[in-house]
Amino acid sequence: QVQLVESGGGLVQAGGSLRLSCAASGSIFSIVTMAWYRQAPGKQRELVALITSGGSTNYADSVKGRFTISRDNAEKTVYLQMNSLKPEDTAVYYCNKFNPVNYWPWGQGTQVTVSS
Repeated sequence: QVQLVESGGGLVQAGGSLRLSCAASGSIFSIVTMAWYRQAPGKQRELVALITSGGSTNYADSVKGRFTISRDNAEKTVYLQMNSLKPEDTAVYYCNKFNPVNYWPWGQGTQVTVSS
C-alpha cells in the first residue's frame, strides 16, 4: 500500500513563498500522474496542480503563473513551489495520484497559512 507524507507548509505573509514536498512509498510512483490538492475550512478538496509521468503539467486557474509542480521519480517525491502566495491559498495541502475513482490513502497533509 502506498503511503504519502506531505511536508513544507507553514505560516507566511502574503507575497511570500513556500515549497511543499510529498514523499511516496511504492514502486509504481514513476508511472503515475501525481497531483496536489488543497482543502480550505468549510470547502471541498480541490485540485491545484498535476504532473504526468513524463513531466507534463496542468494547473488550476487560481494558481497559474504562481505555483510550479515538479517531481523526482528516483526519490519518489513530488514538489509544489508556491510563489506570490495569497490569503486565499490558505488550506491543508495534500498530494495523491490523479485518479478521482481510486485514490491512494490520503496522508496527513501540510497546513499552509497565508496572512494578509
